[in-house]
Amino acid sequence: MARKKETLTLSVPPGTKEKLEAIAERLNIRWGSNPSPSGLVAAIAQQEFEVGQPFKLNASQVKALHQGVRDLIDAGHIEEAKSVLTLLIDKGEIEAPLRQSLIQQISQPLEGWRIQVDAYIAQQQPFHLLYQNSQGHPLEYTVRYAEVIFYEKRYYLQIWCDETEDSDDLPELSHNRCFRLDRIQGIFPISGEWRGSFDTIQVQLHLKGWLVRAYEPKEDDIHDEILANVRQVTRNVVNPFWLIREVRRYGPECVIASPDAVRDRFRQELLAMVEQYT
Repeated sequence: MARKKETLTLSVPPGTKEKLEAIAERLNIRWGSNPSPSGLVAAIAQQEFEVGQPFKLNASQVKALHQGVRDLIDAGHIEEAKSVLTLLIDKGEIEAPLRQSLIQQISQPLEGWRIQVDAYIAQQQPFHLLYQNSQGHPLEYTVRYAEVIFYEKRYYLQIWCDETEDSDDLPELSHNRCFRLDRIQGIFPISGEWRGSFDTIQVQLHLKGWLVRAYEPKEDDIHDEILANVRQVTRNVVNPFWLIREVRRYGPECVIASPDAVRDRFRQELLAMVEQYT
């Protein structure tokens, strides 16, 4: 028995019927071999399709979603990262340059290196690392120890490697490297021993003024005491780059007391900065 149907008469401006047929054609809604505006109206009523303008994203929302994509990739959640990218491309009303960038990103393979790195670390498995730096240069390293560490706004791969030729760090730390996970090009296991730790140096910081009470101890701090209104903190440091960035934020309230090599490096950076303003 045929289903009873209700009749709905619509009064629409000239050309509207053709536009409805075009939408029905695109959505493959047909009556026989022809596109069906009636079927389109019925599908909308049954909420099979969404109607309305695409949502718009302001600058802060785009920035937040980009950060979310980076975090998902770093954490190894590749399918979730692709879902966010697809949402932006399909639903977002965004400017052409950004849209093209997102399409290019989702068209390229997004490797879940975090998952494989975590597996090698758990197994204490040495591995070979293929990497592309910020200048687009390919690099290779033999990794004997590694940790995924959170610095400032994202996760990084910190390694101890055999290669020291390209290091511009202190001699004591020339085996240590720090890499972005999203620039890894490939990793594969190799034979050999797992080292078990990074090279470190001890750095003493003198904290003054408001920072004496405001300073929050870090995991790598090994000594912390207040003497004559100066808080003296000794820390095991793997990578002076991140230490110097931290000290720079504190301004004159934080001084690198020792060793001289780290102290002099920071001093040279400050002089170079001052030179830009003279």
